[in-house]
Amino acid sequence: MASAYAACVALSSRKFSHLTTTFVELGVPQDLIDALAEQGIESPFAIQTLAIGDAMARRDVCGKAKTGSGKTLAFSLPAIAHTERNKDGKPTTLMLTPTRELANQITGVVEPLAEARQLRTIAVYGGTNIDRQIETINKGIDIIIATPGRLIDLIERKAMDVALVECVVVDEADRMADMGFLPQVEWILRHIQVKHQTMLFSATLDGAVDTVVKRHLTDPVFHEVDEPEVTVSEMGHVFMSVHKMNRVQVAARIIGQATKTMLFTRTKRGADQLERELRSEGVKAAAIHGDLRQSQREKALRDFSGGGLKALVATDVAARGIHVDDVDVVIHYNPPEDHKTYLHRSGRTARAGAAGTAVTMFLWDEELQVRQLQRRLGLKLPLHEIFSNDSRLDNLPAWVHQQA
Repeated sequence: MASAYAACVALSSRKFSHLTTTFVELGVPQDLIDALAEQGIESPFAIQTLAIGDAMARRDVCGKAKTGSGKTLAFSLPAIAHTERNKDGKPTTLMLTPTRELANQITGVVEPLAEARQLRTIAVYGGTNIDRQIETINKGIDIIIATPGRLIDLIERKAMDVALVECVVVDEADRMADMGFLPQVEWILRHIQVKHQTMLFSATLDGAVDTVVKRHLTDPVFHEVDEPEVTVSEMGHVFMSVHKMNRVQVAARIIGQATKTMLFTRTKRGADQLERELRSEGVKAAAIHGDLRQSQREKALRDFSGGGLKALVATDVAARGIHVDDVDVVIHYNPPEDHKTYLHRSGRTARAGAAGTAVTMFLWDEELQVRQLQRRLGLKLPLHEIFSNDSRLDNLPAWVHQQA
């Protein structure tokens, strides 16, 4: 049997170039547009332009989009616009997400918009005080953002009732599947007892995710944002063994010869620290990660895109979906966990046929990890020991050419 996506895409897909491109034209209420403007958000991203109109019309929506593509606003704006208070204080909007980090990120987007309508929100996930959450829920909640396990715990304790939910969002459905959460998601959906709108977003729409779509979405409209994967051959690669006390100076020298440089760290704390260290080296840099307000992330991205910043430091989650022209160098300040992450990070350069260089910096105890990474990428390149006074740092394209 053909997948739900394959069966419906021909009927529901529309060309992006013919769609409206303002929040007003998409039917977003003015008070929410004003709340967006206060955060410096004035125009929709591609997935928002595609999905919001149908969601505002209360259609079931299935969006194929990766983390960071702007899909949180694509489902949050219509959900909040349609949310009405239940007289018993029970939630009428439910957003399901696989991890506490994503729950917090969604909450950061939803809360300022919900406040504009005096709607009450709560994020519930494991590892936090459930009694305190129950106390907040008992005061009345309109929008609940939850991981499946904690929500089921609350339902089984009779502390949460989803029977009257009129809008449900399943975010990162593919990650739900990978983590074994889809049976829990379906259990929750079966406890909704009224007619409701369902929005599901996922990077892939096959396998178990397709089963959920068929079972729980009614005549859904499908939208997809194309994001072609960059390949290894489309960029240059340099692997540098650096010393911990000299690493930031090496990075600063690379940034000095580039137009725009993106640097990736493993942690949010590491991103903040690298931003401070680069600034101490005279580099105009900013960090983006999930702990920052959306307005701060938007400003950093705007300054970087416009050339006001030479460097943007990012965590992997925060950088997903970012599209900035003329990024000529990507620095893996911390080596990526796997080859897929390497390609995703490195794909910020070498866009639209432009040349680009991916630099991987590693410490002495990370050499084995980097050699394994090269094997997975199909690369066999030398590992150079580098100090910040190395003249090759001033002309990376020439260095890449010499390696070829």
